[in-house]
Order: sequence, then C-alpha cells, then structure tokens
Amino acid sequence: MDPSSGQRLKNKGTDERSTLTANGRVVLRRRRWRRVGVGAVAVVPVDSLLDAAEATVSLGTRELCCRLNGDGTSFRRTADNLKHAAGLPLSAELLRQVVEAEGKQVQRASDAGDLTPGWRASDCKVRRPDGKEVSRVYASMDGFMAPTVTDAEKRARRTQVVAARRARRRRRNREQPKPPPLPPRKRGSDRRYKEFKLVQFHDQTMARRLIAVTRKPCGEAGRLLRRDAGRIGFHEADERLGLVDAAGWIVNQFTRQCILLTLLVLDFFHLGTHVNTGKRATFGEASAEGERWARDVMHTVKHDGYAPFWDRLLHWRSAQRSKPKRAEADALLHYASAHRAMIRYDECARNGWRIGSGPTESECSAVPDRVKGPGKRWDADNAEAVMALEAMRQSDQWNAYWASRLCGSN
Repeated sequence: MDPSSGQRLKNKGTDERSTLTANGRVVLRRRRWRRVGVGAVAVVPVDSLLDAAEATVSLGTRELCCRLNGDGTSFRRTADNLKHAAGLPLSAELLRQVVEAEGKQVQRASDAGDLTPGWRASDCKVRRPDGKEVSRVYASMDGFMAPTVTDAEKRARRTQVVAARRARRRRRNREQPKPPPLPPRKRGSDRRYKEFKLVQFHDQTMARRLIAVTRKPCGEAGRLLRRDAGRIGFHEADERLGLVDAAGWIVNQFTRQCILLTLLVLDFFHLGTHVNTGKRATFGEASAEGERWARDVMHTVKHDGYAPFWDRLLHWRSAQRSKPKRAEADALLHYASAHRAMIRYDECARNGWRIGSGPTESECSAVPDRVKGPGKRWDADNAEAVMALEAMRQSDQWNAYWASRLCGSN
C-alpha cells in the first residue's frame, strides 16, 4: 500500500539487484511495485531494509575501501590490495568514488553533530608539579599546503578526453551512435597548491584528540574551533592552553570566537627559528660563538622569563655596527615585543604545561599524507573529504562512525 495515498500499489514482478559486499558480489531477486498513474516511479521497499543507503556497494565494502585507502599511495594500488586481501574486484575509479563519497558523508555527519568525540574536557585529568590534580586541554590551529588541480589542467584533460573519444569512434565505425556528452566540467583551482586549515584539541598525553580539517578560509577554521570546543566542553577544563605559532590569523580566530584560555603560548620552536635567523645574520652561518649565544638566549627565555631574555637581546643589539645586522636585530626585537604576552615559558615550566606545538605539526603531516605525493592532483573538495576520513581515524571516531552507519544514520 502507498502510505501517502492509501492506494494499493501495482505489482511489477521481481527484478535482480547486484551488491558488492565484503563477502563477494551478491545478487538478490526482489519485488518491484509501482504507483497507479502516469509518470509514477517504481519502488522497492525491501531495498531500504537490506541497506539504508540502497547502495550497490555494501557498507562493509565501503569501510574496507576507506580503511585500505588511508594507508595506500594511490587508488589503483588500493584497488589491487583490496582484490588480493579480500577478493573484492573494484576498479580504481569506482573505489575513488566510494572513498570520496564516504569522506563527504563523514563531513556531513560531523557538521550535523552525529559524530561525537566520546570524551569531555573534564575527563582529561593530569597531576601538576605541586601535586594538585586538574583537568587540562590544549587547543591549536595550523595551516598546510596540499596539491590541487588547476583550471588550466582541467581544460587540458578534457581536451585530451574528447580527442580520444573521437579517435576511438573513427577507428571503430563512423556510423555508430555518438557517445553521451561529457558531464559539465568542474572548475579547478587558481593555484597548484592551496592552503588547508587544521584544528585540534588534545589532552596532555595525546590519548584523547579531536581533529577537524577544512579547505575554506580562516573564518571557517574559527567556526570549527568554536564548534569542537563546545562539543568537548572546553570551558569545563581547569587549565585551557592554546599552543600556536605566530600566524596572525590563528591568534585572531581565538579572539573572535571568544575561546577562553588560561594562556595562549607561542610555540617554542618558532621563537627559536627567529632567534637562529638573527644569529646567522649577525654571527655568520657556522660561528661557534653564535651557537653559544643562541643556546644561552633560548635557555634564558625558557627558564628565567621574558625580562632577562629581553635584556640579552638589547645587549646583543647594541653590539651591532653594520646597518644590515642592526636591521636583523631590530626584526627579532620587534617579533619578541609583539608576542610578549605569549612568551611565558617559565610559567609553563612551573605548571607542567607544554611549550611546543609538535602534536599539531605532526597531524598536519599525518592527515594530508594520502593526498600528497609525486603527480597527485586533487579537486579541493575531494582532498578535503579524503582528509576528513583520516582526521576521523586520528580522533578515534572510526568505529563509532561505522556503527552509526550500520544503524542507518545517513
């Protein structure tokens, strides 16, 4: 019966449906029904019982595709591994479509709030050096570059495809019907590499992590920062630390999104990079004296605080005589002065807080690993979808996501 009209549906007989499952290809015969009337579409109610997505590739097979693709280097190699490991014959093109579609489904589930982190900031307990137990969570953001297909490359590829189709038709028979037209061309990017943004929350031990990635501008990264802060109850933590480099857009998003922090810390490595730049400009590339100076300066700022560090920089600046060296010294002084509120490493040491953004830098390497490599070019949305799968796995949400898909949460 048609639930909307109450009329009886017309029996159209049985028909076959083929689905590729984790146990091989399965062919099912099921009954089709049709509403009475012109232009009515046939319905197969049992299909939704067999698979909520009514897909020709089963959920188990899709998970295998995504799991193997995460550790693969190309869709072709992943398809070959899938055939030999599980006996599932998929073309590289079909596998690509499955993985990218599932990645976009992960993004939709995350935006809708269906993909929860499974932990709260109040769960992240740690013992301070003074023996007091507190909850502590770190928040961080960073950007990285990933290869994309430019619009010029897309036009060239389309020209090659059209020429190849015409050549095949001439070789076979001109009287054969023309092949169907190509779908509309998807617009490419304006550059070969585009910046993606990564947002991460983690505890002291990195056992709990929540990672999100976006291809969109800084404002979207800020939205993800605020969204995920709410999902883990970031405000519930006793100690809320921001670990960032000196990029202005990162600091601005923490401010604009009203993320309440105990302290925003400048990554120690990035400060050391600027100190070493000044060292090379004033002492030379391979100067033992310069190495000792840089080491002593970084030791001072780490253990004694900003004021002694600033005094050492002023003393170093006063010893410079040439104009280029004074310019380099002034650049370091301006950098240190602009980030004075973030250079409090002595306080971090007393409380046992991290001073390096290594965990975020590591994720900026691990999450886009699948989309990087020689000869790889992606549409930005497809690259983002593939990285969403890896971000989900790094956030330890893999099993929860597939369990929700099994229950029909689409």
